[in-house]
Amino acid sequence: MMAKYLILIKDAIAELLGQKLRTFLTMLGMIFGVGSVIAMLNIGEGAENEALKLIDSMGVNNIIVNARDYEKEELSEIREESLGLNLGDVNAALATLPFVEGYSASKNIDVYDMYSDFNKSQAQALGVTVSYFTNANMQLSAGRFLTQQDDDKISQLTVLGANTANELFTGTNFSAEEMLGQYVKINHVWLEVVGVLEAPAGNKNEFQGVQIGGDRYRVFVPLSVSTQKFSSDILASELDSIKLNIAKGTDPVVAAKAIDSLIKLRHGGLDDYSLIIPAALLEQQKQTQQIFNIVMACVAGISLLVGGIGIMNIMLANVMERTKEIGLLRAVGATQDDIRQQFIAESFTISVLGGLLGIFFGLVLSEIIGFYSGWAVSWSGTAIILSLSICMLVGVGFGVFPAIKASKLNPIDALHSD
Repeated sequence: MMAKYLILIKDAIAELLGQKLRTFLTMLGMIFGVGSVIAMLNIGEGAENEALKLIDSMGVNNIIVNARDYEKEELSEIREESLGLNLGDVNAALATLPFVEGYSASKNIDVYDMYSDFNKSQAQALGVTVSYFTNANMQLSAGRFLTQQDDDKISQLTVLGANTANELFTGTNFSAEEMLGQYVKINHVWLEVVGVLEAPAGNKNEFQGVQIGGDRYRVFVPLSVSTQKFSSDILASELDSIKLNIAKGTDPVVAAKAIDSLIKLRHGGLDDYSLIIPAALLEQQKQTQQIFNIVMACVAGISLLVGGIGIMNIMLANVMERTKEIGLLRAVGATQDDIRQQFIAESFTISVLGGLLGIFFGLVLSEIIGFYSGWAVSWSGTAIILSLSICMLVGVGFGVFPAIKASKLNPIDALHSD
């Protein structure tokens, strides 16, 4: 049976090669349709992977609390009711909310000068708790993270983000290990480099409109150093950001409401902070991506439908042109089933060849779109399998009617046709 089908495919290819231009023009609909499916799914999967990486840096089981920015006059009024974000808020959450298992916190440093012996940098500086690095899923390229002992002793040490390290040591050809032990000066404070971070995957620092990253462009010091070695506005809050670790199995939305109520109570009922729920952002991203996929699938489906109609059209034309051939085949003993199989094989072959070219076109198209748009692209095996499967269905489905019409031609009338 398999040998029979292989012969049918071989004969179909030979027939199609006899009319190369017509065959290629017929396949264009399939090429563009499949290409658009491949490109859409590749870009969609790339966006989903990028979202997962960004969410991973925030922690899907975390609730992030950020201090709001205000003008000085407005901030003076707010400070009459609220001290702003502080470690007291963290301690209260740990003491009263059983689902809060840990935390990390950070304080922005007002930087007016940052340089090493080799170059300057415009990087952002943060004072952080020792848990900040693990909460953000950071990885070291060399050295170590800051420790609790560093914080307790107010040690003037720093961990550099990947891009900041490269910028501060431009022209030195230092490896990450060779940067350890070097000194960086921020404002008036000299800091010894004890760690260099790996560059995180991707290049986006924003997710669903929320600024979440940029750690590659940062310098990290112990929180005690940021509060005691660097000056800040007297009205500024003790902390700029808090990340609370929520127990697994806890509904993050419910947890966020409880945290919001607690902090608002401690802040005199003022909303001088904002809450970010990474799990909710991820769900929103999935919904947005699903809508995008549905829309693009409809567009791609229309292209494939047009391609299928083109195949049916050309196969009907083939039936008309090959009427005498069909009559001769019937006269020498070919059955109606043989004729049907021959034309379905040709239709199937056109669609599969178009699909294979479409896969190549789609992979190239997705890479071009990703290159010029900056979007992440991931190759999807599902997209390739799905596209080929659809091509096979289209080839068979749209080839059935012309095949039936060819098989029902009267042999005598076919032989006498002009």
